[in-house]
Amino acid sequence: MFHCSAQSTECSSQALKGAPRDLSLDFAKGMLIILVIIGHLIQYVICRDNEYWHSPYFKFIYMFHMPLFMAISGYLSHGALVYKSLSRSVADRVKQLLLPALFCGTLLEAIKLGAFKLATGSAPTSLRDVLFDLAKELVGSYWFIWTTFASFLFMRSLFALCGRVSAWVIGTSAIVVALTPLTVSIVPLARYTYPFFCLGVVFAHSKEWRTAIISRYKSLLMVLLSGMACACYFNWNKTTYAYNNLVLVHDTESAKQVLLMFFGSASASAIAMEVLLQVWRFGCSSRVVLFVAVGLGQRTLVLYLIQGTVFRLMDFISFERPFKLSVRIAIAAALGAGIVVIAAAMQWVVRGLRRI
Repeated sequence: MFHCSAQSTECSSQALKGAPRDLSLDFAKGMLIILVIIGHLIQYVICRDNEYWHSPYFKFIYMFHMPLFMAISGYLSHGALVYKSLSRSVADRVKQLLLPALFCGTLLEAIKLGAFKLATGSAPTSLRDVLFDLAKELVGSYWFIWTTFASFLFMRSLFALCGRVSAWVIGTSAIVVALTPLTVSIVPLARYTYPFFCLGVVFAHSKEWRTAIISRYKSLLMVLLSGMACACYFNWNKTTYAYNNLVLVHDTESAKQVLLMFFGSASASAIAMEVLLQVWRFGCSSRVVLFVAVGLGQRTLVLYLIQGTVFRLMDFISFERPFKLSVRIAIAAALGAGIVVIAAAMQWVVRGLRRI
């Protein structure tokens, strides 16, 4: 984010005018979607029976992958927040995020209905049950899509109400949302990730003096953030995840876990972003790095939707005998590669249809 903030508002306005996209951000997104898939492979294939909560690799990934994804989303959304009208920006987000999620959710429900009919020989009891299950799958399987859209909508409404929005207003909204004690459906995950969306918007919204100060003390900040990230990693446990603590503070222990979650995610996200940008800086001419940026980073939405559909279907698969670890790792590698291939094929088909 230190590198990104140097380009500030100029990047956002250029993006709206069709300027070349920042491939370093695509590379970061590509690496993050790889981590999303690996995290789910650990959860659904390599580890079973809730053992993944104690996996050091799972913990490493989940400390920062979605928070950093949301921060990048906030950073890239700054142009639409500032330069587009409310109606146009919301319409674009619906077309970009919600329509693909609706398509994949409908496909998921159709597969489930087909499997149910093959297994039982009968259809579900009513259309109401089908629609209810579809709504539940849409929200639960693709929760990040909905939290991203909700974060953008809330922030855009804030810009519309207040006109010029300062970093203090954005920061205050992040605190208010994070502390709102709502635990319905995916709301805790939205409350957890929204502050990172705000962080991305603030970096894109920052002025030159703020960028200069951050650059001047960058080395010191990196040392402090590295120490904080390591301390949080070693204290991170099952109750630190937003899925389990629901971002609720009701006693001293819960307050400790929620603070640990936010500070750990923020520090780990900052370190991860700096590492990814350095890798891009030194390896941008490599074919592998370019593939991650262009082949994966520019397909993150498709990859996220496909992997969400695949892993949701795996909830309905029961294994009678646990496989050996080596076999599970091999299955995970094949499944991860299959998800990438499917995403590439879908992108190719969509591009072909557009040319017709």
